[in-house]
Amino acid sequence: MALRTHSLLILALAGAGFSAPGIAQMDHSMHGGPAAKPMPVGTAVAMEEAIVKKIDKAAGKIALAHGAQKDGMPAMTMVYRVKDAAWLDKLKVGQKISFATDPADAMLVSRFELVK
Repeated sequence: MALRTHSLLILALAGAGFSAPGIAQMDHSMHGGPAAKPMPVGTAVAMEEAIVKKIDKAAGKIALAHGAQKDGMPAMTMVYRVKDAAWLDKLKVGQKISFATDPADAMLVSRFELVK
């Protein structure tokens, strides 16, 4: 009886480490580099260069492979939402772009320029 109670207690404590609030607080530091530094509200975000890897017009999203960013985010491929879905008609997989994200939402591309 004591062994069963002990086992249930261990399972309950182990499960607490995988709670939804704990998962929701994860950042990009899990990619092996430092977490991106939060931008103060109202701060202009610098343009970063990336290669277009995938375009999902139906979802209004784009996958970009970018290098290490000025805010500390390491090089990786990430999926972003775009401010204007019509932009996706102007882009092609393999294109090089400069992009900036919204200061209040780092997962939203707020502007971009084609790199020649």
